[in-house]
Amino acid sequence: MSSDISVLRSRLRVDLAEPTADRWTDNDLDRHIQHAVRDLNRVAPREMVDTSLTIPDPASRELDIAGLSGLTRVITVEYPVGGYPRRLRHFELWGSTLTLLTDTVPVAGAPVIVYYTARHTVDSAISTLPDHLEDFVLLGAAGYALLGYLAATHDRVTIGDGRTSEELRAHANDLLMQFRQDLTALKRERQCVVAAGELWAEDER
Repeated sequence: MSSDISVLRSRLRVDLAEPTADRWTDNDLDRHIQHAVRDLNRVAPREMVDTSLTIPDPASRELDIAGLSGLTRVITVEYPVGGYPRRLRHFELWGSTLTLLTDTVPVAGAPVIVYYTARHTVDSAISTLPDHLEDFVLLGAAGYALLGYLAATHDRVTIGDGRTSEELRAHANDLLMQFRQDLTALKRERQCVVAAGELWAEDER
């Protein structure tokens, strides 16, 4: 997970057979990379575990989860922690306030573990994409880049490398079709993993 956006951009230029910025500026390619990352986030966001939260003092069922960076969805909450099987609690979420649905008030200061998903981040400093997902993103970004270029050159008969706009559009559509098929397969794979495991332990309130 060491490839920042400049590294991904360089790889994308290789995929597009354009080592220099003749057709796409760096900003253009960065925008297309972010477009593909947003698509990926809807299917395979980061799987995160936060162990920093504790029951407030005075004791309350309500937890402030505003500090969970990039949060897209809370999956489950463990309280009390360290048991076997894990004590995974039902909860309600409103804004950044998570309320544990327990019959008794939790113990002040006791730790809470939150399992959640978060958006992937790709910028000039960091990429949270694991290696195997970088290829997914580059495939989609290449398709979006080609379509974007076609939109700017729609009145040309040829594109400059001998291909017609129709040929280039067909290639772009093929790339995006493969990207979407790969995302669908990835979504099914993740759903099978969740279905194979037991998400909820008995919630004894």
